[in-house]
Amino acid sequence: MGTALSSRNAIIRVAIVDDHRLVLDGLQARLNQRSLGLSVVIAESSWNALLTHPDFPVDVVVIDLHLDDTIPIATKVRALLTAGVATVVMSRHSDSTSVSAAIRAGALGFVPKTESSTELIAAIRAAAAHKRHVPDVHSEAVEQIAATPDPKLGRQELRALVLYAGGRSIREVAAEMRTTEETVKSYIKRGRGKYRQIGIDVGTRLLLRQHAIREGWVAPE
Repeated sequence: MGTALSSRNAIIRVAIVDDHRLVLDGLQARLNQRSLGLSVVIAESSWNALLTHPDFPVDVVVIDLHLDDTIPIATKVRALLTAGVATVVMSRHSDSTSVSAAIRAGALGFVPKTESSTELIAAIRAAAAHKRHVPDVHSEAVEQIAATPDPKLGRQELRALVLYAGGRSIREVAAEMRTTEETVKSYIKRGRGKYRQIGIDVGTRLLLRQHAIREGWVAPE
């Protein structure tokens, strides 16, 4: 489980995940100061590197919304929650769609990369205290999330939809997931059915891609 903060003055153990090394180095230098009450113990460029790092789990993970992989942000945030880790999401996209996708997945903070490090520090501290923090301009989008229904997709259903929405063919999705094309079709069909039950139409590839952009599965073009 993530490290419990035993007191108000406890050092918050932080991990940063971003696929741009300059971003990692800059944030690590800025945040890794005991005077801020933070300690950056992990700075990695991939999701797998975070999970296999000997210092994981930490208190708070700061992660880029659009890492160069096929794993949806919802899957990552849920995995971190399971490990007892709070999540703050960064993104170069600061639109309400990106904010909603991150918060809906369970992240406690969202910080556009156009913001200052002061905003990120505030988000990290809030997340460590199990509080939500987003820029004021996006507060309305966050308030609307509670009313958004959850389709309760299975892990494989979600992954198949994400890969397919990202432009891969059924054959390519099957190869990526190491399964059969018929199984992939079944995952996609079930996933679409679950969305239909909560009133969201992803029955065509175009509608699925539009939804994928709203959810933060794929980056806007």
